[in-house]
Amino acid sequence: MPRGSVSCTGTTKPSQANQAAFERAVAEIAHATRHLLEDLVAVRPPKNREEEAAKARARAEASGRYSRAS
Repeated sequence: MPRGSVSCTGTTKPSQANQAAFERAVAEIAHATRHLLEDLVAVRPPKNREEEAAKARARAEASGRYSRAS
């Protein structure tokens, strides 16, 4: 995996000629993403991670995929 941030095109750093346009586009996408996430409505209460992990362990043990550690 390339180091640094990678755009959807796989570019890690634009040319100097495109630097300003690239940074402006990244800022606009980040702004739109923030607004989208702020406006999303959750219709369910958040799940409890510990409870969900316990359920997953119980399902895995019941399926026989994993044996209990002794």
